Amino acid sequence: MDYGVIPAPPSSRQAIWTEQVWGASPSLSRQIFCNRSLNMKQIKAIGFDMDYTLAQYKPDTFELLAHSQTVDKLVTAFGYPPELYDFKFDWRYMMRGLIIDKFDWRYMMRGLIIDKTRGNVIKVDRHKYVKVAYHGFRSLSSEERNAVYNHSAVRDDYEEPAYGMIDTLFSLAEAYLFMQLVELVDKAPGKLPNFSSLVQDKAPGKLPNFSGYAGVYRDVRAAVDLCHRDGSLKRHVAANPSKYIHDDPHLVSMLQMYKRSGRQLFLATNSLWDYTHVVMNYLCGKRVGKVKNDEKRVGKAKNDEKRVGKAKIDEKRVGKAKNGEKRVGKAKNDEWLRMFDVVVVGCGKPGFFSERRPLFAVSTRDGALHNTDNGAPIIPLGEEDLPDDILGRGSTMSQLDLGEDDKAAVFQGGNYVDLHQMLGVRAGSEVLYVGDHIYGDILRSKKSLGWRTMLVVPELEQELAVAEATRTTQFELKMLRNARSDLDTQIQRLEWAFKQREIPPEALLQNQEQLALLRAEREAVKDRHSRLLLEHHQAFHPIWGQLLKTGYQNSRYGHQIDRFACLYTSHVVNLAFYSLVRAYGGRVANLAFFSPDRAYGGRVDYMAHKVANLAFYSPDRAYGGRVDYMAHEDVMGLEGMQN
Repeated sequence: MDYGVIPAPPSSRQAIWTEQVWGASPSLSRQIFCNRSLNMKQIKAIGFDMDYTLAQYKPDTFELLAHSQTVDKLVTAFGYPPELYDFKFDWRYMMRGLIIDKFDWRYMMRGLIIDKTRGNVIKVDRHKYVKVAYHGFRSLSSEERNAVYNHSAVRDDYEEPAYGMIDTLFSLAEAYLFMQLVELVDKAPGKLPNFSSLVQDKAPGKLPNFSGYAGVYRDVRAAVDLCHRDGSLKRHVAANPSKYIHDDPHLVSMLQMYKRSGRQLFLATNSLWDYTHVVMNYLCGKRVGKVKNDEKRVGKAKNDEKRVGKAKIDEKRVGKAKNGEKRVGKAKNDEWLRMFDVVVVGCGKPGFFSERRPLFAVSTRDGALHNTDNGAPIIPLGEEDLPDDILGRGSTMSQLDLGEDDKAAVFQGGNYVDLHQMLGVRAGSEVLYVGDHIYGDILRSKKSLGWRTMLVVPELEQELAVAEATRTTQFELKMLRNARSDLDTQIQRLEWAFKQREIPPEALLQNQEQLALLRAEREAVKDRHSRLLLEHHQAFHPIWGQLLKTGYQNSRYGHQIDRFACLYTSHVVNLAFYSLVRAYGGRVANLAFFSPDRAYGGRVDYMAHKVANLAFYSPDRAYGGRVDYMAHEDVMGLEGMQN
């Protein structure tokens, strides 16, 4: 099974919830997992981020583009050597038969942390214990790792500014480039600007002891920001969206389903109008009509099968570049705005959730910004009136009253107060926001506003597939872990008896032989357990292991999901396969569709005393921590295998 895969949204058209008389349980990859009980009947407004939420980028093309554009900026704007264009090193780093000498988008994963000062990339668990660390592409030994991170006098918090977070899929290319540059700095510091005078400690087993890596990271970040400011990345995507963005046949159906349910829908993205318009037109433009006409086009299963279900027709409609060009480049229409009530571009999350900023009305014709007074557009001096697409929006002091056929009002900037007023929302708990960035979309909106949240984790689909395929391995790991614990107890009892001289002389030899056998058996079990555990984690990713786990503990990223995401799922369109008024809960034996009014409780929390029997153990006992498990493992029934 391949590693590092970020699957596309489901490509073959599947029946959504409203098209089924009695829906079967969604497949595991289509399920939505719940950390905190959420009753959809209480949700009045649903919001979506755009990049990596509604728009899923193709990592094999987009990440390569991001990497190459950043390299170009480093060479042309920051004085880095032209050899970065090739970026081949003398070293060859093997990972499951693959020789890494150029950019490989599958190498990195979310949830990692960049140590800017030391030039390391680390993976930590929820207790901030560093389990995996690399300096460039060299794995740090456990001794190095413990000396630098785990056995220090004060445990670091691994936060900015000394550390950089890889919390979004947009960060993968820059993180990989940083690792490549660390390799170059270590081999030939004189080739990089401002590095010719650096002196490194080459003593065996020691890491470079200078702070120049932070300068490299600063340059990489500045180059990435320049790519966004000068539009070089977005120009490539806008010129050919189908090359960089997955087409999603379920997206419009899902949005229309929730719009018809009477809920307010909004789009809140940090991207500006010009780019948002191109991307959303590509995703929705050819599938959107007025709701009354679209109901005829989508609602009936027979017509829907003719429109979408046949692969040959679908290929002609979506797949061919010639037809796709109608949605490529400059957007041809703004029909996609009918899917939303409000669109906020350039909202500057996470500041959008806490800071007051000016709110501008956006002209959908030319992207021009118009001043507003609390959301009501202001007619500039010297002009008789405002454009038609700006008129009639009223004030944000009262809820926008849009009909079913109306297009969304488009704004730029502002903050959540403006949005709440436009949507008629009285409390944050009436809003469900769906995004991909744990900090920018989920953490701040939940902690500051009380919004209900759903995190989109595309990598989860592959994680679920591997977890399902390795059930036997996980069961054996549980057995081996229990065997090690039992053997430790027996050995420690005998060692204590020897130490306290409690064994009679005539039984001494026999007990010494028994102790030797037990120790040998423990070493064999430990060796098997360690090798099998390593193989298990490498099945997910040969370098970093599971996305949401670090050893038996939740990873930092998994812990953040557990704390701040009410729901999480692999793709946003999975919302289409559940009831509009579903009450999401934790583990349910059969996730078929029940009564729309059914309410489920959240996942049952448990503490360590529920797992361990706290009998009296040896004074030298090594206590193992509680095995963490997340909502999707609960649903799969895997938590019992990992205790």
